[in-house]
Amino acid sequence: MKRSVIIAFLTLCTVSFALAQEGQVFETRTVKSEILKMDRKYAIYLPPGYDQSDRSYPVLYLLHGSGDNHTGWVQFGQVQNIADKAINEGSAGPMIIVMPDADTGTRGYFNVIDGSYNYEDFFFKELIPHIEKTYRVRSEKRYRAVAGLSMGGGGTIFYALHQPDMFAAAAPLSAATGSWNIDQLKSRYKDASTSPTEKQFEDYFNRHSIESIISNSSEDNLKKIKGIRWYISCGDDDFLYEGNSDMHVLFRKNEIPHEYRVKDGGHTWTYWRHELPLVLEFVSKSFMQF
Repeated sequence: MKRSVIIAFLTLCTVSFALAQEGQVFETRTVKSEILKMDRKYAIYLPPGYDQSDRSYPVLYLLHGSGDNHTGWVQFGQVQNIADKAINEGSAGPMIIVMPDADTGTRGYFNVIDGSYNYEDFFFKELIPHIEKTYRVRSEKRYRAVAGLSMGGGGTIFYALHQPDMFAAAAPLSAATGSWNIDQLKSRYKDASTSPTEKQFEDYFNRHSIESIISNSSEDNLKKIKGIRWYISCGDDDFLYEGNSDMHVLFRKNEIPHEYRVKDGGHTWTYWRHELPLVLEFVSKSFMQF
């Protein structure tokens, strides 16, 4: 009897160990950019079992905030531990997570107003094709999502609004929601070395105003935006709460389905680490068939 109990216990331990597999994180890989005329870095999480199969995986592009770089979600966000736990427990499906570097001062994830540094073009025309060529990534919209915090939350919003054909889900956390009037945008350039023209201001504002994008969208494009699964989350003590609540109200008025969460917390990694498992679960539901 004792021997059978021991064997059963060892078997259970072996099965549990096998099930609790670990993914891999490669903190710094590079892609050559002709658009930006430089190499750009990114980190990548490969799910448990990636090297043991020829399976292709959904992909989440996970964007960092201002002052961080591609290592932010690895070092402070604990992406490997959180993703491994979610996958092993079954709350999220296996996926590849790409964390690109947009550590470029005030330029961030967008094309700059004078066209001298076009990061958004790089993201869609060079980074995504590079990832899909280099790794076993499913390239259809239904298997691609974007999420991010703060500046990366803003990148998440506008990437999804600009290219609704590209993403099944978008999850901005504590997002920088952009300028809600053109005077806010102009004030940012008050002491800048560049002096955009009035038309450049207007064009840039219309492209980076959530309200302008929604109001100027065709019926077909608005339908595509509504087809994205949206998860918007911001702490009740976050200094960016107002823009996030305004986005929620705007989406409600335009009947854009979305999940909106206001929780206890501020603009901190504690908040974002708490939200990441929920983001992984949310985007996984976008990748699965029901």
